[in-house]
Amino acid sequence: MFFASDNWAGAHPSINERLSRESTRFAAAYGNSDLDKAVEARFNEIFERDVSVYFVSTGTAANSLSLASIARVGGVAFSHSEAHVIEDECGAPDFFSGMRMVPVEGEDGKMEPAKLSARIAGFPQDSLHHGRAAAVTLTQATETGTIYTLDEIDAITRIAKANGLPVHMDGARFANALVSLDVSPAEMTWKRGIDILSFGGTKNGCWCAEAIVFFNPELAKDFAFIRKRAAQLFSKTRFISAQFDAYLQDGLWLNMASHANSMADRLRAGIGSLNSTRLAWHTTSNEVFAVLNKASAEAAEAKGAKFYGWPVPTNMPEPVREDETLIRLVTSFATTEEDIDQFLSICSAG
Repeated sequence: MFFASDNWAGAHPSINERLSRESTRFAAAYGNSDLDKAVEARFNEIFERDVSVYFVSTGTAANSLSLASIARVGGVAFSHSEAHVIEDECGAPDFFSGMRMVPVEGEDGKMEPAKLSARIAGFPQDSLHHGRAAAVTLTQATETGTIYTLDEIDAITRIAKANGLPVHMDGARFANALVSLDVSPAEMTWKRGIDILSFGGTKNGCWCAEAIVFFNPELAKDFAFIRKRAAQLFSKTRFISAQFDAYLQDGLWLNMASHANSMADRLRAGIGSLNSTRLAWHTTSNEVFAVLNKASAEAAEAKGAKFYGWPVPTNMPEPVREDETLIRLVTSFATTEEDIDQFLSICSAG
């Protein structure tokens, strides 16, 4: 019963097998192998246009270096106040980009357009002392398990473009959002005005594979140097490419995300049916936030369930009582129905 994070899951057998095959051959280094080029071309097909793709090892590197590529001297970048780039990356986006991350509030983990506009207005281009607006970054799916609709992405990018700001999308759980919305990768990104995407694979069955996708290759003209200087150019880049080769083959990446989301649906339905638990708020990705009585949570942990406690937000629909706790549960490609049912059985007895 491993619900702490989709990071806890292993790698899909198809990805392991592809890595094993790659380990027996020689190939050009530093992203120059035939495999590297083939996988880069596959991204063109997926996104229905020519893109520039650069492989890195972690989501933090992908986000930080994406923002570094569009940084301005004295610049600030706007994101939701609970976004990973602000809360969980140890200042790496600020460090590598030289910009400050400025929080924007909004319900359900999403930036509210009016508040984004107000924040941007506070950093005009001649704001010598306070810094100037430089970029917007949004997370899809969000840190609270919600998903921006296409219209909501449009609203954010319209504001950004009206102010001359490029838009980055943190897609650590990109596939989970994509299958939930049932749209194409192009429809959720560049057709909505997204300029750069952190395309995550690690949370969805890869071993260590993230890609930075530039929808306007002109924005990537200096990126090879940025990646090298940040120590993210791997001599054996093909081992990242090999993971993506298997990941993108025959829709494996979408199948894994669909499975994770369906397991979360099963979990949501079960939690909603029990007297001892309730959903903290509605989510549609592979993250579930639930309120349990403390006895149920302790019993689940005692029987091997792994999950994280979560800070209680001020705008909870229903307050969390003294005898209750708020937790986050994350499903993955490796989650089984038995995992879900066993957890729910423990909770129902609490």
